[in-house]
Amino acid sequence: MKVLITGGCGFIGSHTCVELQNAGFDVVIADDLSNSKAEVVDRIEQITNKRPEFIKANLSDKEECKKVFEACGKDIVGVINFAAFKAVGESMTKPIEYYKNNLGILLNVLDNMRQYGVSYFVQSSSCTVYGEPDSLPIKETSPVKDATSPYGHTKQIAEQMLGFITSASDIKAIALRYFNPIGAHESALIGELPNGVPNNLLPFITQTAAGIRKELRVFGNDYPTPDGTCIRDYIHVVDLAKAHVVAMKRMIEHKNKKDLEFFNIGTGHGYSVLQIINSFEKTTGEKLNWSFADRRAGDIIQIWADTTFAKEELGWQAKEDIDSMTLSAWKWQQRLDEKK
Repeated sequence: MKVLITGGCGFIGSHTCVELQNAGFDVVIADDLSNSKAEVVDRIEQITNKRPEFIKANLSDKEECKKVFEACGKDIVGVINFAAFKAVGESMTKPIEYYKNNLGILLNVLDNMRQYGVSYFVQSSSCTVYGEPDSLPIKETSPVKDATSPYGHTKQIAEQMLGFITSASDIKAIALRYFNPIGAHESALIGELPNGVPNNLLPFITQTAAGIRKELRVFGNDYPTPDGTCIRDYIHVVDLAKAHVVAMKRMIEHKNKKDLEFFNIGTGHGYSVLQIINSFEKTTGEKLNWSFADRRAGDIIQIWADTTFAKEELGWQAKEDIDSMTLSAWKWQQRLDEKK
């Protein structure tokens, strides 16, 4: 069975390619390399001893997306969609770009799936669809609140689009609402490597510890949390990748109970920014240079998942703890430094 992975050279996409191949799937990656590198394909092959197919394509372009499906559409059973701009802060300053790219890719991919008879779709969704929650932990039945960023809004719209499209076509879909993926593969061959200045916490931490960044800025110390910093449900990227494999198998084996299903993918535990910093310093022995800065627009205060539904329905749950996440990210950074 062959699966198309859009954005498959990215952080979560590359780890999912590994887990899919380990589970016996064949993989085709479509990626424009705007925030990733082609050498990731080589690294996936090193880990799995199996090379995924790779097609360079900007899927927000109708013709380029069509060419991808012309090349592999008749051979694939499903699509896992990671291709999207993903920085909350950046989306606040570039909302038009986020709407055009994220929703344009989704439309193009689903349109081609319909034309080529591809039935199964896994959407990379996000806990940002819940907005600022009224109560914690968040369940799949919790209200979807007004988005606090264009990025979060594109995830909400994507889910709404999937609801209408799955009801009017043969496409079945699962939207995985995941929380904050961090860490890296145990091989240290793949991990998070954004182009330019990182927007996410842990790569900024590791680059600061490595001397690439002068200082880590912690956005806000006056939030109504125990230590004043934002709280998130951080999940190891390998645990997250495995959830995508389970979701695809669920539909292929006709175990899905609705045309569109939603699952929270997290650990069920919330950690503050300062707790992540403390874990990193403890597991690595590295002292970080950091300071507080003003709050960042679009950030919610705190959120973590209720993962009961995913455990009961998917038979999936996260296994890695926060210390293994921060340590694996540091080993990945050290591997990058060795290559320089």
